[in-house]
Amino acid sequence: VQLQACGGGLVQAGGSLRLSCAASGRAFSRYGMGWFRQAPGKEREFVAAISWSGGRAFYADSVKGRFTISRDNAEHTLYLQMNSLKPEDTAVYYCAAALDESSYIASYGYWGQGTLVTVSS
Repeated sequence: VQLQACGGGLVQAGGSLRLSCAASGRAFSRYGMGWFRQAPGKEREFVAAISWSGGRAFYADSVKGRFTISRDNAEHTLYLQMNSLKPEDTAVYYCAAALDESSYIASYGYWGQGTLVTVSS
């Protein structure tokens, strides 16, 4: 499966953005999906993940209550709604696909190219 993330941009602290990740191929609905991010000078970290059906989702503690992951299998698209953004949310955000949703980077075999989110204070 090929993934392409978009929707990043510059936003003020407290604002919102919605990221999208478009997947090619009909296998999208078979995969668990995740969002990860990498801030400058830091390692890539887990943000959120969702099961193939959308029935199970979980989040990093740092974004819980502010971010919502969702998916539309008919449209082959993954979303990340980000509210109450903070400067520390500034990073390149990546979507990824795995046989089973996970918070572990090594579980994901397919990655999108990343989209930059910048939150100004």
